[in-house]
Amino acid sequence: MTIHKEGYTTIALSILFIFVINAIVDYKYHDITWLRWFIYIFSAALFIIVLQFFRNPSRSFSSGENLVICPADGKVVVIEETEEGEYFKDKRLQVSIFMSPVNVHINRNPISGVVKFFKYHPGKYLAAWNPKSSTENERTTTVVEHKNGTPVLFRQIAGALARRIVWYVKEGDQVVQTEQFGFIKFGSRVDVFLPVGTKVNVELNQVVKGGITTLATLS
Repeated sequence: MTIHKEGYTTIALSILFIFVINAIVDYKYHDITWLRWFIYIFSAALFIIVLQFFRNPSRSFSSGENLVICPADGKVVVIEETEEGEYFKDKRLQVSIFMSPVNVHINRNPISGVVKFFKYHPGKYLAAWNPKSSTENERTTTVVEHKNGTPVLFRQIAGALARRIVWYVKEGDQVVQTEQFGFIKFGSRVDVFLPVGTKVNVELNQVVKGGITTLATLS
């Protein structure tokens, strides 16, 4: 397992914070044993939490020409037909994955193809499970066209804790299935919009793995 590049600055700041708070406690409160041990344990726990959040575990990825691979780790919280109003402006099949703070937060391309549309939206920080988060929160929208002509839209959505969305794609890019297209820090959600009638291979509340779980099969 390695540490994702998005974590380098946060980890460095965490180490600095831990060093400073421990130095203060050791200097000013060296005679209060319980306080020193509390800070030591807190510091160790904080460091482990930050490391695990930015972990980039080694994986054997799934692939398939007509498969839509899950773009993120988490739990399936939505499978429904809905009106997609930004790009398609028609009815689509929406599959949403909620990413808790303990999940790996790397986002991966669900299909290979050409990026036909990309847009970043500043916005609110509603809880990621709130239905309004799809249209009101900070988010990005990416549409990749499969070589068979089928477009798939996927959307990074910031949550109540997530305050930074990172993306690595732009319009015109040729992207490869399961390669990284972005990262969201501290709790979030990814929506995938598929053609109505697409065969979905997951169920509500199913725990899924980015780059591994097959989300759907394109016709």
